[in-house]
Amino acid sequence: MRGYRPNNTRRAIIRKATLIARAQPSTRKKFFEFFTVPIRNANTRAAYYRAIQQFLAWAERAGYQDLEDIEPITVAAYIEILQRQAAPPTVKQHMAAIRMLFSWLTEKGVLAMNPAREVKTERFSRTEGKTPAFVEGEVQKLLGVIETYTHTGLRDRALLGVLAYTFARTPFPARTGCG
Repeated sequence: MRGYRPNNTRRAIIRKATLIARAQPSTRKKFFEFFTVPIRNANTRAAYYRAIQQFLAWAERAGYQDLEDIEPITVAAYIEILQRQAAPPTVKQHMAAIRMLFSWLTEKGVLAMNPAREVKTERFSRTEGKTPAFVEGEVQKLLGVIETYTHTGLRDRALLGVLAYTFARTPFPARTGCG
């Protein structure tokens, strides 16, 4: 991995999170393992890292000295504050990161209990996607400008027609060998 420097990265994280810096070496090791072992997706790892750093910074400002001092009411208070500042999906993501970290630390024997396990967030579900849908007539206009006297044009028109009228996602036609 180009540019990866585990020792420099660890030092930077420890400088930012004194709760982790004060912890035992085995606790620090489990904390770093959390960001490499159970989270395979790099984007999720980065998002969880930011969420946990924000939580730990808040906990330190609130006066917590050790990870063991954090209780369910601590996590609930942080989430309550975060709900006033961030969108519901952000709050859910932060809660997922915090819950997963404390679950990991509990499984590995670092903590006796998971203080985030019982903390709930507001229910959130997206009933409508962020991508705008076509308005009436736009699909016909789009399909009408595709040249149909070539094989490529016929293929493109067929694919766009399938996507537009069935709300299919692009990986499906790609897997079928079209294109």
